[in-house]
Amino acid sequence: MPAKEDLLMYPFGTPTRRDILKATAGLAFATTATAAAPHASIIDTHTHFYDPTRPEGVPWPGKDDAVLYRKVLPAEYKALAKPLGITGAVVVEASPRVEDNQWLLDLAGDEPFVLGVVGRLIPSDADFGKHLARFAKNPLFRGIRISSAELQHALKDAAERDRLKALGEAGLTLDVNGGPELLPVVAELSSALPKLSIVTNHMANVVIDGGPPPPDWVKGLKAAAAGKHVWCKLSALVEGTQKRQQKAPTNVAFYQPVVDAVWDAFGADRLMFGSNWPVSEHFATLPTVYRLAAEYVKAKGEGAVAKVFGENAKAAYRLKRE
Repeated sequence: MPAKEDLLMYPFGTPTRRDILKATAGLAFATTATAAAPHASIIDTHTHFYDPTRPEGVPWPGKDDAVLYRKVLPAEYKALAKPLGITGAVVVEASPRVEDNQWLLDLAGDEPFVLGVVGRLIPSDADFGKHLARFAKNPLFRGIRISSAELQHALKDAAERDRLKALGEAGLTLDVNGGPELLPVVAELSSALPKLSIVTNHMANVVIDGGPPPPDWVKGLKAAAAGKHVWCKLSALVEGTQKRQQKAPTNVAFYQPVVDAVWDAFGADRLMFGSNWPVSEHFATLPTVYRLAAEYVKAKGEGAVAKVFGENAKAAYRLKRE
């Protein structure tokens, strides 16, 4: 039976020689990429930090999640990310509690590796404007994330649409998370508020099975990408396989049909890398997550790498911290 300390460090069991070789391959790839562009910024645009041991606890993740329900703080992420050449991260607040935005901003304030915070405010909240004004005073606060259901509701309500308009007028960005159904909704919002920067999370969480992606999803991608201020995160690749216990395929060819469709829609100028760590740990290690994205984009040329792994994040979120 594995030792207790092994279970804490390796929730899926002590790594085998094959696991170590795969991780080493990811590190080797990252070292090569970093050496080729030693001054380049490599930004991970999607991480989560939280602490269930706080007196108020956390609404997510649930206690039944043995992998995620634990302290997840910047020090752990940096230990994994820095060897890959990642130089900074954007952290996304998953909690709907208003004060958790402040907790995350305080955490980021003490950690230079965190380049920005995507908060969580709900457009239907009558105090949305007050909360937005409060948090927007902090230069690390770069926007909010809402669900596709919340966005659909906002599109039907003039007051909520005005709140999202105010977000854009404050120079902040709207992240939207949901399934493939969110894509036409994003397209509708972009048409209604063409100056608002919108970031589609996780490629709209399409299921990835190694084959051609669903035609409706591809159609939705193109509709969303028609808005010139709509971006997409190249994230949740391994999550899309739905293969937990870190059994997601590790060859980039498995993901290529889906990523090709995303690339065709958004191109090098409006895609940005996100790991979705630590959620990704259910499906693959961080070196694998990084390598899959990096291998694909590297084939598009050095200019594409610079944009997808750094420049686009700075543009989409108007990052203030370097």
